[in-house]
Amino acid sequence: MRMIPDRAVLTVVRHEGAWAVELDGELFGQSQDREVAKAAANRRAREMHNAGRMCQVRISGEPGFFAS
Repeated sequence: MRMIPDRAVLTVVRHEGAWAVELDGELFGQSQDREVAKAAANRRAREMHNAGRMCQVRISGEPGFFAS
């Protein structure tokens, strides 16, 4: 059986009238501007990727985003 490495999912979401990034239940990168929150998510994803962890950035409200 092939092992699939754990992948972190960073999600840019609306939070209290602004945008924030959610990772493992924690919020960071809050901003009134969605693009600023997206940039924060991408910076963290790059840091994680450089440290050897697989990750994915999802943006609420953009094509391909499905809420569960």
